[in-house]
Amino acid sequence: MKILLADKQDITRAGLIYVVSAITGTESKYTEDKAELMEALKADDDAVVMLDYTLFDINDVEELLILGERFRQTRWLLFSEDLSLDFVRRLVASSRQFGILLKESSLEEIREGIECAIRGERFICRRMTEMLLAPRQNEEEERVKLTKTETEVLKEIALGFTTREIAERRFSSFHTVNTHRKNIFRKLGVNTVHEATKYALRAGLVDAAEYYI
Repeated sequence: MKILLADKQDITRAGLIYVVSAITGTESKYTEDKAELMEALKADDDAVVMLDYTLFDINDVEELLILGERFRQTRWLLFSEDLSLDFVRRLVASSRQFGILLKESSLEEIREGIECAIRGERFICRRMTEMLLAPRQNEEEERVKLTKTETEVLKEIALGFTTREIAERRFSSFHTVNTHRKNIFRKLGVNTVHEATKYALRAGLVDAAEYYI
């Protein structure tokens, strides 16, 4: 079984290659970007894709579902550091092709998730299962409360500045801005820059004319 690794972090890819190598009858292949992933699936879509959705160049849940329809033999394991609950709820309710692993998962759980995907079964890690079953009240309350700094950072993200560029503009460290970014994405219930930008435009934080310049 072919395991396609769609993850841009070198250390994560190395770890996944190690885990996959211990599973009999599997081979792993790294794909650099969405175009390369599409070419690999066109050649043979009977594969498991381990996708870091938050870092890869896929825009939103709609695009993921379209890919699922296009490549019906493919099983997808989203393997990310942080995914919003609304995103996961919508994805798992719409298609059984998609499973969920978090990067905090143990090696044993990651292996279990891969083996389930190989068998054509959906796997959702224990931590995400707990989060999905938890009451939703606090999540809804938290989402609307961006701090002044978070609002400013969100605007800069929507205008196309990278985390490093925002840090330089604000005379802050990369780590500080990256923490703001993670908090913003969690509160808004988004996972990508594209989704955050759509929110900023809807909320009037960025003028459409300013965005398209």
